[in-house]
Amino acid sequence: MSTVQTETTEARQVSDDPLKSLTPVIRLAIAATSNPHGSEFGRGVAKLCRGVQDKGSLNAAAKDMGMAYSKAWRILRDTETALGVTLLHRDGAHGSTLTEDCERLLKAYSEMEERLQQIAREEFRSAL
Repeated sequence: MSTVQTETTEARQVSDDPLKSLTPVIRLAIAATSNPHGSEFGRGVAKLCRGVQDKGSLNAAAKDMGMAYSKAWRILRDTETALGVTLLHRDGAHGSTLTEDCERLLKAYSEMEERLQQIAREEFRSAL
């Protein structure tokens, strides 16, 4: 069988199995051991923090996500309280920056999420 025929056969097999078009989605969250049911550092908080990192402002990060500034502020404040970690340096009209702790947390979270997602994809493919 030629390479073209093999690729066509493989493509047909994938299209014949609707499960092959699915992918697992891992939702990672970091919580304080002393408050495991409180607010968590998860996908939404990470996205807000990345926005602050990129835009230099919580207001701009919130707008980018289609979220009211007051909601973004409340989410971050609740997460800081639950984790016992300050995430942002707020400088009023001059914007916000991530704290060193937040930068470390965001980096660890992002790396873990990426690794876990890759493992989940590999395991899912092999399970099918």
